[in-house]
Amino acid sequence: MKRTWWKEAVIYQIYPRSFMDSNGDGIGDLKGITSRLDYLKYLGIDVIWLSPVYQSPNDDNGYDISDYQAIMEEFGTMEDFDEMLDAAHKRGIRIVMDLVVNHTSDEHRWFMESRSGKDNPYRDYYIWREGKDAETPPNNWGSCFGGSAWQYDETTAMYYLHLFSKKQPDLNWDNPDVRKKVFDMMTWWCDKGIDGFRMDVISLISKTKEMPDGKINGFYGDYGPYCVHGPNVHRYLQEMNEKVLSKYDIMTVGETPGVTPGLAKQYAGEDTHELNMVFQFEHVDTAGKYGKWTDEKMPLKKLKDIMSRWQTELYGEAWNSLFWDNHDQPRAVSRFGDDRPQYRDAAAKMLATCLHMMQGTPYVYQGEELGMTNYPFQSPADFRDIESINAYREWCESGKAAHEDFWPCMLFISRDNARTPVQWDDSKNAGFTSGTPWIPVNPNYTEINAKAETADPDSVFHYYKKLIALRKQNPIIVYGKYEPLLKDSEELFVYTRILGGEKLFVACNFTDKEASLSLPEEFIGSDRLISNVENDYSRREIILKPYEAFALLKK
Repeated sequence: MKRTWWKEAVIYQIYPRSFMDSNGDGIGDLKGITSRLDYLKYLGIDVIWLSPVYQSPNDDNGYDISDYQAIMEEFGTMEDFDEMLDAAHKRGIRIVMDLVVNHTSDEHRWFMESRSGKDNPYRDYYIWREGKDAETPPNNWGSCFGGSAWQYDETTAMYYLHLFSKKQPDLNWDNPDVRKKVFDMMTWWCDKGIDGFRMDVISLISKTKEMPDGKINGFYGDYGPYCVHGPNVHRYLQEMNEKVLSKYDIMTVGETPGVTPGLAKQYAGEDTHELNMVFQFEHVDTAGKYGKWTDEKMPLKKLKDIMSRWQTELYGEAWNSLFWDNHDQPRAVSRFGDDRPQYRDAAAKMLATCLHMMQGTPYVYQGEELGMTNYPFQSPADFRDIESINAYREWCESGKAAHEDFWPCMLFISRDNARTPVQWDDSKNAGFTSGTPWIPVNPNYTEINAKAETADPDSVFHYYKKLIALRKQNPIIVYGKYEPLLKDSEELFVYTRILGGEKLFVACNFTDKEASLSLPEEFIGSDRLISNVENDYSRREIILKPYEAFALLKK
């Protein structure tokens, strides 16, 4: 297995709008990020994944881009970006940009040209179709954000495809001019000195020519068979690699909805010349009576089956991305652990242990290292996220779901849980802004904040700092082979890692009850690498406390 810097790195995701505000307008910005780089250096991370900072009308918080080579005015200027990039590099921190090229904003110049007339040179930059009749879209596909995936445009009396918001028209990747424009833009950023790309919904860029109705799923038809892992997606990514990626020492990770381990080996195989790794979403995919909207935790056995399958099936052939949460997911400790005050600290550390001791590149989402929790929303008016707002409207305002049934699901799963401001200290607005924050600060910031945790050696922050340091000191954590144990346990997540003559034993209690564990004989007397509570690991029979986690190393 090839050793590379990105396999050995720990990546920290910044959602700029909610990270740090430098000018008091209530919106995080680039100067705010620069001001907190020393904090990230102290934590020990190697790479920042920066959610979009490009010019955007913000229909989907920056994932609707109107100019790929300009900075969103709310975030600052290109000079501010260059200053941040330079300051990060001086601290040994790399910067990975979010690449959003399945779609643009409808305010992008390409789309404004495209919609202006059927003979416009940019017409074929997007996907246009005639309706079935004057009032019916080309097919029954639904958008990820609710409603039809087609928008009628009066200028030319045709529909354009948007798998997300109607202000996010999908690009036509079958057009070589589109690919060239995208590759030229990527080259421009690489020449500026960035260190890689996280590629938004990159598995959706190739669509089939035929676009029949999809199987009804909820309100609309499923576009998946015609747009996910489409006929030319690998050819286009290999072309991207040849034209751009292979020319630079950068890392790439593809957000690939619907990916399987087999497909991941195509996208991110050691020798497939596409991407370095992909994000898979099986462990965060939910399915209830309201689609993705649920208030139920995934059973531990199912979670273990998913995580273990990705560990074992990709070993030696492709590389894993490790994450519990991001800007599109609720807070990890609230979803997978326990955010009640008496358990939050131990549960956050337990989840970190479980993930960071696996094989793959770990991603830390801003505030995760502090054990930040879901927000206690009081009413639908509190939400800012287009997906959450549309879902409530589609389910509750239509009468298809009762508020009292749907509301707990919104509280549990909404993306806005991850988007409340980072809690820096216990001053007003958690030190995020001197103004009015664009989305409210979680009221628990007086207990959970970076100032308190960096000063407390037993905090969640310092536990993450230690995990990150251990990964750098022990190649077995990066490259060791994974073996699951106690597969049927609904309380314990246990596994080993093996590299050369070394063995690592990891055990995590996912419950608020004590759990018994028989330590394999070979690990009795091994070195304790890390644990989140005090216990005696020299005995065969161990009683794990609620949310206890530990790792032992046998050399």
